[in-house]
Amino acid sequence: MEIKKASPSQPALKWALINLVTSIVITYAFQFLDLDPNSSLKYLSFLPFIAFLLLTQKEYKDQLGGYITYGEGFLSGFLYAIFTGVFVAVFTYVYYAILSPEMVNKALTASRAQMEAKGNLSQDQIDNALSMVSKYFAVIATVSVVFIYAIFGAIVSLISAAVFKNERSPFDNISDNYENPKPTDPAV
Repeated sequence: MEIKKASPSQPALKWALINLVTSIVITYAFQFLDLDPNSSLKYLSFLPFIAFLLLTQKEYKDQLGGYITYGEGFLSGFLYAIFTGVFVAVFTYVYYAILSPEMVNKALTASRAQMEAKGNLSQDQIDNALSMVSKYFAVIATVSVVFIYAIFGAIVSLISAAVFKNERSPFDNISDNYENPKPTDPAV
């Protein structure tokens, strides 16, 4: 009977779906509380992302019997980041294009106020920039989400993989076979 090695995809997919639900709850909480979409509170959604990335790596390490190499730890975290990026990107597109298109106008109004407050652009330049962005807002947001989650996930995975790394000792394999040694010479 062949022993199957644990796959990093299973915990990554599980925690990415949990993060998707968390992101949906946070998004609608922001909408119902009428918070500014350009405020620094938008970075709050990265806290569950980091927590679930760490849980992904820990679950994969547990599946491997408590031992994980740096590469395996990074791979499980990066897969989680990719899955999360794709899932949240799909939700972002559906949210801005279908579910809550009024949030696009709210974000553009806030951006207009920020541009006007800086005063380094003319009214025509602001109008041109915002009209271009308004046409492709859902697509721009969707593509941005995938890249942001992938890059941020890679950085966090690199750091956390170093923390979770616990490689098996080279002597573990020898001690496992100590009680029932197998002869290496076929003549014996």
